[in-house]
Amino acid sequence: MPVLELRHVTKRFGGLTAVDDVTFGVEEGELLGIAGPNGSGKSTLFNVVTGIPFGASSGEILFDGKPITRMVSHRIARLGLARTFQKDAEYPDLTAKETIALAAIYGRGLNRRAAAEAAETQLEAAGIGCARAGMLTTALSVYERKQLMIASALVMQPKVLMLDEPASGLTRPEIAALNAHLVKINKGGVTILLIEHVLSLLLSLAERLIVLNQGAVLAEGDPQEVIRDERVIEAYLGGRSA
Repeated sequence: MPVLELRHVTKRFGGLTAVDDVTFGVEEGELLGIAGPNGSGKSTLFNVVTGIPFGASSGEILFDGKPITRMVSHRIARLGLARTFQKDAEYPDLTAKETIALAAIYGRGLNRRAAAEAAETQLEAAGIGCARAGMLTTALSVYERKQLMIASALVMQPKVLMLDEPASGLTRPEIAALNAHLVKINKGGVTILLIEHVLSLLLSLAERLIVLNQGAVLAEGDPQEVIRDERVIEAYLGGRSA
């Protein structure tokens, strides 16, 4: 049984269909890549799965076999489904430690003391030193903010981690470091869904690749085969040869 399953999931905004009849399953321990051109519905798909900030218009979403389609977002998080966002400093007035602690309170229902302890553990794992833990998130480097974002999701102890373009704005050495970090997380037992425009990272990490276009699944399968699909080359790579 898939740990996460989407059945004919659709999201409409008036006359616009942002996610169009999407169906797929994610196996436990899998690292699934999701690609597609800008505006293809990738982030909206993450939104409807997690309920942040809105749910699906129709269809069914199952997590560990349980329906979560109409469930409020904090309950979904506490079941073990966490996500990151494209913005890497959601709370600019908080310190690095406070940001992770807030996620622990929201995602696990911890009290302040337990949340602070959990935040310290995640800061260490993310490689953010004690001296920088008390700094405002906006004072951190781009890479540190990316690590902080992932740490804030991991502190919820998710079964499934959904990452929305974590490599955006990173240098090549930083992307390589991120690659290694995500491999470690996945080998530690966390299932990962990865939205990414950095194709080299997707091809390095993903066991399976789904390409969205205009809200619908355009192609799905082995990453190397998917990027050679003529439909994908036309829609995602702008007609260039893979």
